[in-house]
Amino acid sequence: VGGILAGDGRLSKGEYSGMAPGASLVIVKVLDARGEGSVEQILEGILWLKDNYKRYGIRVANVSVGAKKGLEGKKEQELIEAVEMLWDLGITVVVSAGNRGPAAGSIAVPGNSRKVITVGSLDELGMKNGCSGVGPTDHCIVKPEVTAPGYQVSSCNSRYFRTKIPYVRKSGTSMATPVVSGAVALFLSKFPEAQNVDVKLRFRQSCEYREEGA
Repeated sequence: VGGILAGDGRLSKGEYSGMAPGASLVIVKVLDARGEGSVEQILEGILWLKDNYKRYGIRVANVSVGAKKGLEGKKEQELIEAVEMLWDLGITVVVSAGNRGPAAGSIAVPGNSRKVITVGSLDELGMKNGCSGVGPTDHCIVKPEVTAPGYQVSSCNSRYFRTKIPYVRKSGTSMATPVVSGAVALFLSKFPEAQNVDVKLRFRQSCEYREEGA
């Protein structure tokens, strides 16, 4: 995720560059080595952001996680309120739509928040089945606001020091989300006075719409 967002491609020949290679990253780890975690861990990470965003100048929060289906209602509300708290602080919060699609109403929590920018993954040639979460939400909110490439995206291999393979390809909305977060970072570097609401409106206005199946 970090490589897609801000990789600088200096590792080897044939390197890949991230969306915003000049961006600075503050990594908040909330998942284990298997990519699993709890709502409590995610909330703890979000609270850390709340307490430290001014210290590190954090303007964009990439949330490439989503709760599993059937999450308890109280925990769902806590996650939504947490990301909306960051949004209300002025941080542009970019959240993955989850991979439970393509059935209607399959947006993962907290991507179903009405405030944050929710990112789905584009269907691409060669895909066997689309999985990106789609709306509407339980409150009839259209989601996701944006879709981006998320199929077979090349980025840094977290196991490089063991395998000596610098890059791997992965798929899902967790890969599409940092594409958008990187684009947000580029936008804010050009328009530093822009607020998160401005970012959301500009990105929605600049989207190209296509009919389902087109």
